[in-house]
Amino acid sequence: MTQYAPAADSLREARSPQVPAEKRAADYLHAAAITAPLLGSGTQETPALNTYNTAAAELTILLRSSEGGRLWNQPLTVTSNNETYHLHLQPAGPAVWAPDYFNSFQLANSIKHPLAEKQIVQEGIGGELVGVRTTTPRENFAPLKGISAPVTTTLDFKGQDATLALRRPAKQPTALVEGKVRPLAADFTAPISYYSPPSNLMFVELMAALRSAHYLEKTGLYFLQPYDPDRIPLVFVHGLVSSPFTWVKTINGLQADPEIRKRYQFWVFAYPTGTPILYSAFRLREELAKADKLYPNHRPCVVVGHSMGGILAHAQVVTVTPPMWEKAVGPTARDILARNSNNSLVMHALIFKRNPRIKRVVFICTPHRGSEMASGGIGRLAISLISLPLNVATVLQGAVTQEELIQITGS
Repeated sequence: MTQYAPAADSLREARSPQVPAEKRAADYLHAAAITAPLLGSGTQETPALNTYNTAAAELTILLRSSEGGRLWNQPLTVTSNNETYHLHLQPAGPAVWAPDYFNSFQLANSIKHPLAEKQIVQEGIGGELVGVRTTTPRENFAPLKGISAPVTTTLDFKGQDATLALRRPAKQPTALVEGKVRPLAADFTAPISYYSPPSNLMFVELMAALRSAHYLEKTGLYFLQPYDPDRIPLVFVHGLVSSPFTWVKTINGLQADPEIRKRYQFWVFAYPTGTPILYSAFRLREELAKADKLYPNHRPCVVVGHSMGGILAHAQVVTVTPPMWEKAVGPTARDILARNSNNSLVMHALIFKRNPRIKRVVFICTPHRGSEMASGGIGRLAISLISLPLNVATVLQGAVTQEELIQITGS
């Protein structure tokens, strides 16, 4: 305990906001340097391990955020308690994030988990952070709040030279730290919980069904993690009166399996559920095509659809031709197809080919043969309350009559 006391003092001094950033950085390094030889296996919680992990995490946040990141990713020489340290950041590697990939970091334990029932963590060495990447303009497939990921920060000392590494615990759960392979501390729930739901989530989901025009611009495919060419995209499609937040518990539960964390990446498709199913399926098809174009070498996808989302998913793995419509609907289909150009929205929604990049589809409670509730009195009442987006309604008015629409959709 006597050996540990100076580290606790340095950590306390490093947390003082009145102290210059360089001095605080030096104090964090001093606390980590004292405790680094006392880490042990990293599997047992000790005061030394807690101090080392805390110092590594808070030092990272300090350097990235202080004075606009002035001290970030450049050689830094600082002094604390008559000890001078030379710090640099480890370059990107297979299991190490590039220093400049994330714009900001948050302590994993500072993020609340309103939707995740269980916190998926791994005990070990290093500071547990959530890295957040935001850009202007926003990157393709990035959520509005940016792309997040679990980050574990470690400090390695060789004399007075220190190396700060931003490790990827989902990619590699162990690392060589202070000359010994040890498990990395990590919080896998915090990055998904970083996308906090609105306080009126159920109301928002309902209004996205009834007044879809107000939510149409948010339609799209979103990556919940940085794109990884080595991992299989697992694409989640929510159902009626729902949103991607529906999948938080599922994704969090899947992350409990180290092999799934290592082999899969999570994407979600968001759409207002009051728009016509064929239109929403077309938008999903468009988004997946964009991903194929931007990342032509991505691994084949697995699509998971719940309820109506399963119908959208099914539409990605089948080919629908004009003769199929004519056989199912008769002359009505022939008339609709004849008066709409091949490049029209109606034709894109009605005629399409299967996506060969989708390896598997998982259906959850999907009404493949329709729903009695949807075609009954309750369903008709709900349909009467739905207001279509103006652009969709305008296209339908000019392309399909009300009677034809009933024949095609069955309602």
